[in-house]
Amino acid sequence: MTTTTLRGPDAAPPPPTVAGPPADQPDGAPGPRRIVQRRGASDLVFRGIARAGGAAVLFIMVLVGLFLTIQAWPAIEVAGWRFLTVQDWDPAGNNFGVAGVLTGTVLIALVAIAISVPLATGAALYISEYAPRRIRPLLVNLVDLMAAVPSVVYGIWGFFLLQPRLLVAGDQGEGLPRWLATYLGWIPLFKVDGYDPRDPVASPTALTSSTFIAGVVVAMMVAPIITSVMREVFSQAPVGEREGAYALGATRWGMIRSVVLPFGRGGMIGGTMLGLGRALGETIAVYLIVSMVFVVQPHILQNGAGSISALIALRYGDSTALGIAALMAAGLVLFLMTLVVNFVASIVISRSRSGAASEV
Repeated sequence: MTTTTLRGPDAAPPPPTVAGPPADQPDGAPGPRRIVQRRGASDLVFRGIARAGGAAVLFIMVLVGLFLTIQAWPAIEVAGWRFLTVQDWDPAGNNFGVAGVLTGTVLIALVAIAISVPLATGAALYISEYAPRRIRPLLVNLVDLMAAVPSVVYGIWGFFLLQPRLLVAGDQGEGLPRWLATYLGWIPLFKVDGYDPRDPVASPTALTSSTFIAGVVVAMMVAPIITSVMREVFSQAPVGEREGAYALGATRWGMIRSVVLPFGRGGMIGGTMLGLGRALGETIAVYLIVSMVFVVQPHILQNGAGSISALIALRYGDSTALGIAALMAAGLVLFLMTLVVNFVASIVISRSRSGAASEV
């Protein structure tokens, strides 16, 4: 029985195969012929370039880790494991650690992701599913342009416009932080020590330069990146499954919920983790916004915050040899944390591949 495979006019021809000598069976009888595939020169070159690229990325990552470890070793010898628990930064007195700024780094990134992911998901769905075709390319270009804006521009925008004009406006600090402190202040996360939001003469400076404001600025920076990834994945949802959902009587939202979102689950997770990695390492925008503190600051609306990247930018120019080593150790902690986040993300994505399942 012969099986014939139909190919379109533009389909690439299959790689040449050659029938090898028959493999002998244990009883001496000739077995089926082995099929040997001969790869062309272009395939071999492409495979070599791909392998070299992957090996180069891993090699560079190893070099970065080794460099940070060697440069940070004097500080690690002095501080030991206390480097992860000390809430002070005094290399001259051999008392330094990243407990405070590490907590601030995580909180700023979480605030940014909590704001940017719903915004990016809505924008990606609108561009791919609802926007008219004539304006869709314009929206895609605008999102890509926002992703290309330098971080210092976002930092200046947040410091001179977002914070004083929108979030903490006027002599009484009217804005979203005060509203959150007024109605959600009973939650420790939104509590502001020593500040009564119902007091008309309360100083608004207690709500400035906070983790929340820095997180909002970082959210505006990472949202375009997440939007681009999600939009690309949503647009690749199979047309047949879309039409099948409509044929079964689904509305547009029903089709999105049963076809597009399950198909793009892996891309949504991947885009979110990509934005989280960017948020963890953001430097200039956070440096311009926050008022640096070296204690664990769990109140995101309260004045004072910190991040590892902003600490390095703040203290690198006037540090001693031990201080430089301590900053390198802080960078090593951030490097390892980013690796862990991306490793966990790769595991999650591998278990929820885009297109793996849908409800239709």
